[in-house]
Parts: sequence; C-alpha cells; structure tokens
Amino acid sequence: MSGPLPDSAEVFGRHFVDHTATGAEEVIAEELRARGLVALGGLTTRGAVLDLARRLMTITAHRDSDPDGLTALRPSPRRAGGAGCAGFGSGEMAVHTEGSSMPRPPRLMLLTCARPAISGGECVLVDGREAYAHLSECDAHAAASIARPRTAFFGSGDGHLGQVITVTGSRRVRIRMRQDDLVRFSPLIQPYLEHWKTALDIHRHVLRLGTGQGYLLDNHRWLHGRYTFTGPRQCWRALGEPAFALPDGFEARHDIAAELTAGGRR
Repeated sequence: MSGPLPDSAEVFGRHFVDHTATGAEEVIAEELRARGLVALGGLTTRGAVLDLARRLMTITAHRDSDPDGLTALRPSPRRAGGAGCAGFGSGEMAVHTEGSSMPRPPRLMLLTCARPAISGGECVLVDGREAYAHLSECDAHAAASIARPRTAFFGSGDGHLGQVITVTGSRRVRIRMRQDDLVRFSPLIQPYLEHWKTALDIHRHVLRLGTGQGYLLDNHRWLHGRYTFTGPRQCWRALGEPAFALPDGFEARHDIAAELTAGGRR
C-alpha cells in the first residue's frame, strides 16, 4: 500500500464535529447515520477520551483493553508478535474491520492520537459504501460474488464464517474485511478479490493525526488501517455499541439482491 499525500484537511473539513458544543451527541449521531464518520479534536487526555466514549456508546471490552475499556495502542515487541496483534507493532496495517472474527463486530470505533509518530503512522480510512458502489458499477457480478454467504472465514479456529459483503433482509449492506493471516477466502471469490481491493485503494483517505485528534466511525461501513511508522506513537481506542439509534448497515446504490439471484442461475 503506497502512501499518497495526507488529505486530513479535506476529511476534517467535511466530517469535523465539536464534541464540546451543546447538543454534540445528536449532531454526532446524525453524522454517523448520514456519513458513517466523525472527525474529532481536543481529546488530549485519556480521561477526555473515556468520557466521550461513555457519552456515545456502551463500551465493549476487548482482549487487549484495560479495565475501563480503552486500549492503549503503542509499539510493544512482546505483544506485536501474537495473532491479530499488529496494532501493537509499528508496521503497515491494511484496511480492515475491527473485530472481524466476532459473530457481530462492534458497531462503533473511536480512535484518538495521544502521541504522533516521528515519521509515518498516518491513518488510512475507506468508506465501504463508496468502494461497494464503485465495484457494483464497474463489475456487478464481482460485487455479488463476494457477497455470497459462507465464502470467507475470519479469525482462527473459533472465528466467524461469513462473507465480505452482507445484504440484510431490508437490503441494506454491511462490510466485513481483513487482509492478514487471519482470513481465508473461498476459491469461488478469489478471482474477484483484486477488483474489490482496487476499489478500496481508489477510495482511501489518508489522515495524519496530531495530538488530541481522532475519529469515530461506523465499523460496519468504514474500514481503517495504518502506515508504517517510527517513534513512540500512541493512540487510544474504544469499541462499543451506539447509545443512539443507528440503522443496520447502509443503503445500497445497486440492487445486489437481484444480482445475487441472477448469479445463482448462471
């Protein structure tokens, strides 16, 4: 994954919400419903991050989280070598869904920068809605193929058998993706994965976060990753379920259900 120039100003200009303003919780909720992403600033202490997380979600404990539910992500050679522990390294992380091996990944992810890297360490974000629309318009059969049930196994032995794209009963869409050693794809969808990865690459945004800056995203819509870095970079992360109504998945621009039905007759 090559590194284009960061487009932090564009993303913060479009998605920024002042979390200290009156009524901020409802503004954030509306932004998540509409766009799936909120950019934030002024979160310079762990206490401020935890307070905001508790206002917006029921925090989900994680294997790596502290007792309060926050996870401090910083280089740790002892932890980085474990399966699914790349967040504790300093290498590149391809865009992915947080908690993809769980039956239902946490809906929200809050990530803030406590200490920037000396060099590198930019965050990479991809709107799954835009990537899915791109793939559907360019190759509807490819989009339908990676939406076929039980074509991807996420995690290790106790992981989750599912698919990259899930179409709900109301024909809304959820994304589940990872690109490391903890995913296995069915041979049936192997020919289409490069098309999907190309769509992800086209629609990525690169953010260079400063101290106290961060983002809150819909983990069923947006994918996130990171570039390689040097230095003692540290971020705080919270995962959880929204404290407000948030519709399941996002509206699709293409009738993937019809394509799936047509594909079954091929």
